[in-house]
Amino acid sequence: MKVRIDMNPKFWKKYFAWKNDYCKAAREMVRVRLDPEQEAILYSIQKNRRTSVRSGTARGKDFVGAVGSILFLYLEAWNKVGEYAEYSSVKVINTAPTGRQIRNIMIPEISKFYSKGKLDYMLGRLMSDGIRWEQPMYKDWYLHGFKADDEAIESWSGIHAENVMVVITEASGLSQTTFDSIEGILQGNSRLVLIFNPNRTVGEAYKSQTSGQYNKFVLNCMNAPNVVNYGKMLQGEITEAEFKRLRIPGQVDYEWVDEKIKKPGWAFKIAESEVNPAEFDFQWNGQWYRPSDLFRVKVLGEFPKESDEQLIPISWIEAAQERYLVQMEQGWRIPDSLRLGVDVAGMGRDMTIFCSRKGWVVFPFKVYGKSSHMETAGKIKATLNEDNEGIAVIDTIGEGAGVYSRLEEQGLKRAVSCKFSEGAKGLKDYTEGYEFENMRAYLYWCIRDWLNPAFDSKACLPPDDELTEELTSIEYKFQSNGKIIIEPKEGIIERIGRSPDKSDALANTFYPRIAQSKEVDLTGMFH
Repeated sequence: MKVRIDMNPKFWKKYFAWKNDYCKAAREMVRVRLDPEQEAILYSIQKNRRTSVRSGTARGKDFVGAVGSILFLYLEAWNKVGEYAEYSSVKVINTAPTGRQIRNIMIPEISKFYSKGKLDYMLGRLMSDGIRWEQPMYKDWYLHGFKADDEAIESWSGIHAENVMVVITEASGLSQTTFDSIEGILQGNSRLVLIFNPNRTVGEAYKSQTSGQYNKFVLNCMNAPNVVNYGKMLQGEITEAEFKRLRIPGQVDYEWVDEKIKKPGWAFKIAESEVNPAEFDFQWNGQWYRPSDLFRVKVLGEFPKESDEQLIPISWIEAAQERYLVQMEQGWRIPDSLRLGVDVAGMGRDMTIFCSRKGWVVFPFKVYGKSSHMETAGKIKATLNEDNEGIAVIDTIGEGAGVYSRLEEQGLKRAVSCKFSEGAKGLKDYTEGYEFENMRAYLYWCIRDWLNPAFDSKACLPPDDELTEELTSIEYKFQSNGKIIIEPKEGIIERIGRSPDKSDALANTFYPRIAQSKEVDLTGMFH
């Protein structure tokens, strides 16, 4: 059904000027400020059927995706036909792997534009999942946000209109099944926009960055206006007043990038003679650096290198962290008993780490200062008192042996001694295809299998930069006897500047010889 309305010359002159220039519309209609790279992305959204954007953290990728969504929604709805404006149907879909990403990322951004945009009588009604019009004649004109559920392929059926746009945030987390369903609705005047952190080297999002079908962009945090202009201010090229005028609120800033460069395990100093462009080496304040995978993904907006020797890819960790945030929203319902992994301060380390895991869920790590064996034993007992069937697995190499002895003296049978150096005879991986040189190798491989999406992982990890640094820095290799061994701890310390204590505490929770506790037998790595 065609709907025509009389044209208000003053309004429609502006409207069609905006329709012809999305960047002008962003400034005047939605009243937002974009940097030059964001404007280039918005221009691509206006002109190209497919746009792919990979990005570092807080670089404004979702912001520009939301701007593109609301502009397409309003500016593709009406066309000039003689003395009239004629309506055509528009459907804009914002989707993501999880509902949390839609509720907490895309829809809030769109809500801000809705409240301050200059949209006149076409405003529509803002709802919790998008924008709709109440008039029956406009039933095919809406913006809708929903989770891209692989099991609900029918969610995509029937989404047809003269103008269709699909914006996918965190697109690297979508399965090919979902992408295939989306392809079926991209007809007529259509747009597909993929927005993602480049944490995986497989899937449609990854392939989009090399495909000739997509117009491709990368948003590097080090190129962000706030970062570049702050550097100019430090060099005296612009004044503080000029920097404040040029600053874009909410975007990544100089201090954040500088902090990550200086943080152990994120970037490593190299000599100028070692610089290799293929490694994405970069210069910062006169010093050359080589980025870790974590820095490549979070700061540079580049895909991880993920060598064959890396124990755990960053994409597996980020997927587990996203599941944790979703579970937090839904509330915890965990029937599993507690496994408390304890890494006791000592050997030059000042912190004792408690890792609490219940089945698939790891809770935020507890970090305690150096204390006596009795005090640490008391903290362990207090934690176990919260779960009558919980057990504590203590690393008893070094200071942990003293803590374990105190608990034995007190008659606590739910404490178990674990030594990374002990043998792993008879222990195999999830596929039962690999054997291990020692207990340390076995336990770390348990973390890998627990996080591996190929094994239908439901693992939930709390967002924790230190844990991510540790897990992505650990390497393994096969020995001549075919058994797996984890690199010596000294190599990890050299790379990240500290001991991987949180990873050690997590590894303890997978200790297989729990039956030694005499009271509890919690077998099964995925229980």
